[in-house]
Amino acid sequence: MRLIYRIALRLGAVLLLLMTLWAALFYYAMVDEIRDEADDSLEDYSSMLITRMLSGEMLPEQGDGTNNSFTVRSVDAAYAAANDHLRYHDENIYIPEKREHEPARVLTTIFSDAEGRYYELRVATPTFEKEDLFEAVLGWIVVLYVALLIIVLAVTIIIFRRSLQPLYDLLHWLDAYRPGGKPSPVPNNTDVKEFHRLGVALQQAVERSEELFERQSHFIGNASHELQTPLAIIGNRVEWLLDSPTIGEEEAGELFKIQNTLSRAVRLNKTLLLLTKIDNGQFPESVDVDIVPIIRESVESYGDVYEEREVHISQSLPAEFKARMNESLATTLVTNLVKNVFVHTPQGGAAQVSISGRTLQVSNAGSEPLDKEHIFERFYQASRKKGSTGLGLALVAAVCRYYNLRLEYFYSNGRHHFEVEFSE
Repeated sequence: MRLIYRIALRLGAVLLLLMTLWAALFYYAMVDEIRDEADDSLEDYSSMLITRMLSGEMLPEQGDGTNNSFTVRSVDAAYAAANDHLRYHDENIYIPEKREHEPARVLTTIFSDAEGRYYELRVATPTFEKEDLFEAVLGWIVVLYVALLIIVLAVTIIIFRRSLQPLYDLLHWLDAYRPGGKPSPVPNNTDVKEFHRLGVALQQAVERSEELFERQSHFIGNASHELQTPLAIIGNRVEWLLDSPTIGEEEAGELFKIQNTLSRAVRLNKTLLLLTKIDNGQFPESVDVDIVPIIRESVESYGDVYEEREVHISQSLPAEFKARMNESLATTLVTNLVKNVFVHTPQGGAAQVSISGRTLQVSNAGSEPLDKEHIFERFYQASRKKGSTGLGLALVAAVCRYYNLRLEYFYSNGRHHFEVEFSE
């Protein structure tokens, strides 16, 4: 998940918590305020009624349009002593005009007249339905939360996008960065101190990486180049010894083993030289190369070389498929993918080479998946196979990096799949 969306989600969660807390406080504060107003009204109405009773005036008629109702009854001294003289409580009362019970706030007052007689006055006024108020508050809180959430998230995303633009520039630069590819300078046009320090650190790290990469490439290239002459001399000496009439059968067998080992060393050395040239960008010329003939020729050639393995390769290819690249590198890419199929497909197994759209697909049977993290590294081999140097897929990956081609491996239904997507 992107950083900006993670922050937005966390802000939304915090906002939800705060709005829930605020809604609860608002609800109870509103209920308390309404009760206070109702209690004040009841107290005033009760005082007016008591004053009229004690002065001998007529009490107002019930249903005088005030929504208030009252009852007065005589009580004894024991009742008056046992109960509070002023009590507020909520209850449902019957409203004759509506012919139904309504929630009401009730004030019960016990008082006495000049002659010491006690009376209980109950004054009630209709109030609100708590459930209705709760639903109304909840509904408006939900509306307010959604509106605030949209506004806050929109503003947050806009502000963060602009504030984090230097970071996005660095990430885009890293996505395009390839070791040894003569990268452009790290974008660092910002006055934000933290981002500026990050850009400086990245530039220094890239410079060190490029220096190490160049040293490594030069070392491998120089070492491989220097090895060519000694390997050729050793090969010639071995052939001279094999042609000698005085050599015995046992010595000839050992020399053949040496020759096979030497041949592998020569192939390995040539492959390392090729990798170095690719990494150093020594294949600048590009033409429109038809991949289809290269595939057919590679399948035929390696089919003859590995005839004893009885690998059956089906081909689903168009009449032509052209890609803009160096012809030698195109051949290297295709031949190593095809050779990998012949070397690693089980005895008598089936494989397939096809082109769909702009994607070259190569698949072969296999018992278990390979390590996706290391399969394209140099000298990686899940199992040692005759004729394999462990550099074939590394060469494929190097060519794909050179031309920014998408290279993907996956394992499905007992088969290894390699895909190379060519650019238009």
